[in-house]
Amino acid sequence: MAFGSFNESPNTAPMAEINTTPLVDVMLVLLVIFIITAPLFHQAVPVDLPRVDSTKLDDKPLVVNLALDAQGGLFLDGALASSEAVYARLNELAPSQPELHLRADRTTPYEKVADILAVAQRAGVMKIAFVTEAAR
Repeated sequence: MAFGSFNESPNTAPMAEINTTPLVDVMLVLLVIFIITAPLFHQAVPVDLPRVDSTKLDDKPLVVNLALDAQGGLFLDGALASSEAVYARLNELAPSQPELHLRADRTTPYEKVADILAVAQRAGVMKIAFVTEAAR
């Protein structure tokens, strides 16, 4: 759509210029807004903080490794164990909030895994991690 005068003279060409004055006006208004609001982003309050000497705590969580093979055998920290022995060990360690790392065979029935989760819950274990392998 061409804009021009209403005179229909043969030597008048359509106006092919863009009026940039409104664009410049909008940009200047935005610039002024940013100049005014930029100091508000810096909300530093001068506070004299106390100075203390501290060291990084290297408390590693207590980890209990439990493996469940395809036949339903339990291996507590690498040694064959029964579900009663697993419960006794987890109950003994419950006050120190251990992490249970559960590794189960792919073909293990879900019922066996659910039984182990119930034993861990009864023993008071709150943190349970399922150990997996990366997909190939």
